[in-house]
Amino acid sequence: MALAYVLVNTEIGGEDEVLNEVKNIPAVKVANVVYGVYDLVLMVEDPQLDKLKEIVTNKIRKIPKVRSTLTMIVVESS
Repeated sequence: MALAYVLVNTEIGGEDEVLNEVKNIPAVKVANVVYGVYDLVLMVEDPQLDKLKEIVTNKIRKIPKVRSTLTMIVVESS
């Protein structure tokens, strides 16, 4: 199982709209609006690493009001 944490920057005031959009992506298991440098933190999971990369690139990053993302793919988990 491939797992990644995705940090998302949105346009100012776009957090709730982006949050509602990512909730419709089945691979997004957790989505939180946060304070700080980033606006949302997502936990994304898929059986295949290539599919996970595709979800970030072709679904999350293409949501209107998403300005940028930083993806951290989990290498080892306890």
